[in-house]
Amino acid sequence: MNQSFVTANGKPVATRLPCSIEEFLVAQELLPRSVVVEHNGEAVAPSEFSRRQLHAGDRLEIVKIVAGG
Repeated sequence: MNQSFVTANGKPVATRLPCSIEEFLVAQELLPRSVVVEHNGEAVAPSEFSRRQLHAGDRLEIVKIVAGG
């Protein structure tokens, strides 16, 4: 594995690549079930998080789901 960067919410984040979206989220201390993810402009279903691989230069938008009432 190599240390590389992906862009998450507009900021470069160093990470070990290749890795899955799920592995990236866990490394960022985010619960995969508590976020919505867009990968290179495409919405990703939570069921795909463990299969979708990240590569250097990829862009992620990660939005936390907040319950409210």
